[in-house]
Amino acid sequence: MKTKNNPQRAASFISIGLIALLSACSSMTVSKPDAVAEVSATSGSSVAGKVTFSRVASGGVHVEADITGLTPGEHGFHVHEVGDCSAPDATSAKGHFNPNGMHHGSQEGEHHVGDMQNMVADADGKAHYSGDFSSLTIGSGDGDILGKAVIIHAAPDDYKTQPAGNSGKRVACGVIKSS
Repeated sequence: MKTKNNPQRAASFISIGLIALLSACSSMTVSKPDAVAEVSATSGSSVAGKVTFSRVASGGVHVEADITGLTPGEHGFHVHEVGDCSAPDATSAKGHFNPNGMHHGSQEGEHHVGDMQNMVADADGKAHYSGDFSSLTIGSGDGDILGKAVIIHAAPDDYKTQPAGNSGKRVACGVIKSS
């Protein structure tokens, strides 16, 4: 029997597909993140939000962020080496987290452990960010981000300029803490 001539069989295939999809979704449990950073504006900025970090079963860390107060467009987004946001311009967070002495770059080539893809803000200045990073870890190893800072920059990272991608001033900073 052909499916197009048999509506009941077509409905059966759709039902089986939906059951498989729902089963797959139920195995992807949403759990409490392993670490979190509440980001606050630096001097002259109104950027704020939350970044969460969750271990990925296959290794690495999943990063999610919801940020407001940005200018529309791309913004550099990095883990920095010191968990200190006390300076008005967040320079107290020092440079990009780079325990392996690599050149700055994108995820496709050589890069600092703390180099992440740019986040993109919409016309209202809101950004939702989601990405997986195999070089980051939580609580152990060279890529351990606990106690480091996450920084959002005013401009996009060009992934080429050394040492930090020419991503401009720091508009927000948050310390990464275990949750």
